[in-house]
Formats: sequence, structure tokens, C-alpha cells
Amino acid sequence: MEKRLDLKLVIMGLQHTFVMFGATVLVPLLTGLDIQVTLFAAGVGTLLFHVVTKFKVPVFLGSSFAFLPGIFAIAESQGLAYATGGIVIAGLMYLIVAAIFKFISYDMLHHILPPFVTGPMIILIGLMLAPVAINNANGTNSPAVVEAIGTNGAWLVALVTFATGVFVKIAFEKFGLKFLSNLPVLFALIVGYLFSMIMGIVDFTPIKDAAFIGLPGFMAPKFSINAISIMVPISIVSMVEHFGDVLAIGNVVGQDFIKDPGVHRTLIGDGIATSISAAMGGPANTTYSENTGAVALTGIYNPVVMRIAAVFAILLAFIPKFTSVIATIPGPVIGGISILLFGMIASVGIRNMVEAKVDLSNPKILIISSAMLVLGLGGASFTLGNFSLKGLGLSAVVGIILNLIIRNNHSTNQTK
Repeated sequence: MEKRLDLKLVIMGLQHTFVMFGATVLVPLLTGLDIQVTLFAAGVGTLLFHVVTKFKVPVFLGSSFAFLPGIFAIAESQGLAYATGGIVIAGLMYLIVAAIFKFISYDMLHHILPPFVTGPMIILIGLMLAPVAINNANGTNSPAVVEAIGTNGAWLVALVTFATGVFVKIAFEKFGLKFLSNLPVLFALIVGYLFSMIMGIVDFTPIKDAAFIGLPGFMAPKFSINAISIMVPISIVSMVEHFGDVLAIGNVVGQDFIKDPGVHRTLIGDGIATSISAAMGGPANTTYSENTGAVALTGIYNPVVMRIAAVFAILLAFIPKFTSVIATIPGPVIGGISILLFGMIASVGIRNMVEAKVDLSNPKILIISSAMLVLGLGGASFTLGNFSLKGLGLSAVVGIILNLIIRNNHSTNQTK
């Protein structure tokens, strides 16, 4: 009986590996970071998180999309090594905030970060990445693809990929295939890749040259004031996202993880995982809502399932032949998935505000949310010496400050 139980947990762990896989490898595909390092860091980071949180919280830590705008900006001007250096310091900021949260009450946390501040932040994460999705979908980032099949051909590949993800999520669930319906990204990748092969835009050279077994391409970080000033503010948004994810998984499991093991412990685990990942040459890590959804779907709450998924991720990191296949995925396929994924991130932010019954007819709340959206989407920046706040980071800071300044508990109700 025990053996059957163990096998079930292993299978569930493998499922969570596939659930996180598409989004986790999408970050290195978009940025140029090493896929093997990303998988290795995600696995190691998840295990470390579980140690710090007393093995109580059933979450998986994968690549964070919140840091993508910063990675793109720094990589273009200074190089990827400086981007990872900025992420190392951003991860350490989690530890500072965790120390502060240790002494802040639960009610005070909600006062500082109400839904009309956290909602726009999450919305901006998705919408600010929209141009990246479109540039991949239309072949702007893949000149060879455009040369082979044109812009219309690139869009066709992207739309086939996107449609596959939508079909899997909706149709499979309708026909009772719940497990398969939880893997829209995986199916979209497979179908999009096969369609790209038919269109003749897949270069198999990297697969032929790759070894079956090999070490990840670890990269040492480099540090600059400019890179740090870009990444540290973004960590504020990522921490807000983390706070929401911890609340979400607690609601699914029926436990208050904000109190036990405590949000300070979850922040420490996330921060350590992020800094260690970047120190290896990987992206920032974050708690994955995709896996939280899988937990809700299956009803399997045992945190050991996530640790099994982490072990699978580490093992895959040492198989270059496998990761090289991922590296040959054409840009339009990534674009099709990105349209689905980035749009879902923005929609989650809207959903959070709706579920919290945020009253946007209240002028004070409207001012806060609208200012955040304009500053974030408009790419506003504030510079003081070598310190710079831009777009997403500036929007988050302004939202928090506006909330503390103009909100009046007696007259500003967030619900109707």
C-alpha cells in the first residue's frame, strides 16, 4: 500500500514538473539565459524554500516574469551577467523586507498592500510584456523565420500555437480530461513545434551537436549601480506577487501560511532562491501560481509532491540533448504561448480586484489605480543620481505611497 502511495506521489510530482516547465523555460528562451541553469536553479531554489518554510507550504519556485523588463534593459546596455548581478541584490532585499514583516501585524500588511494596489501591479506585469509577445509572434525577433515564411507565416504559427493552448484548456476540461487540461502550455509547445517543422523553420543543428549528458552553463554575476537600481525596485513588485501567491495557496489548502510558517519565512525562502539562482547565471525565482492551480485541481496537498518535482527539474538540467530541443523552438511558437501567458497574468490582476470587490467609483481608489497603470504602461522614470525607478518599479512605489497618503479608512471603502 505504501509503495502505491509513493508511486502516486512521484507521478504527481512529475505532473507538477510539466505544469511549471513551459513558463519556467520561457524566461531563458526570451532572455538568452541558459535553460539548464534555469531548471537546476528552479529545482534547488524550491528545495531551499521548503527547508526555510519548515516543509509546510506546497509551492514550486520557477522563473519570475516580473524581472523580464529589467533583464531586457540591462542585457542590451551592459550584458546578461550584470542583469543577474542586479537580481542577486534584489533577492537579498527579500531578507530585509522579511525582517521588517516579522514585526508587522497581519492587518497592517493588508493596509499597506490592499487589492487596489496589488491588482494594478499584477496587471502591469502582463501588459508591459505584451510587446515581447507580439515581437516574437510576428517574427521581429526571428529574422530567419520571416525570411523563410514571411510575417504572415510567422503569425500563422503563433496563432496555431495559441489556439492549441486555448483548445486544450477548454475542450479537455469539458470532456473530463482534467489532468490534460492543466497542461495547455506543454501541448501548445508540442503542436506549435510540429507545425513549425512542417513549415520548415526549425533548425535541428543544436540538437545534433548537443551531448546527452552535460553540466549546465553556469555564469558568474557582475555588478553595477545602474543594474542594481533597476532590479531592486522590481523586487517590490515581485514581493507583492509573492504575498498574493502565498495567500492563494493558503486558501486552496485551507491553512493560513501568512501566520504559519509566516510570510517572513516564505519571503526569506523566495529571496534566497532568487539570489542563488542569479549567482549561478539563472533568472529570479518566484512562487508559481500554475502549480497552485494544479494543487487545487488534484486535491493533493502534500508538499513532498513539489519536492519531487524539484528533483525532476534538477535531473533534466543535466540532459543537454533535451534542453537543446527546447532551444530550437522558433520565436513565433514562443510568441503564441506568450500571448496566452502574459494575457493570463494581466487577467489574474483584474480577477483579484473583482473578487476583492474593489470599488472603482471611489475617487481615491480610482486615482491610485489609474496613476499606477499610466506610470507603468507609459514607462515613466525617476532618477536621482545613480538611483533610478522606472515603469513597473516606479508604479509600485507610487501606488503604495498614494495609498498611505490619501486613503482614509473612514471614508475610503474598497468595497461597495
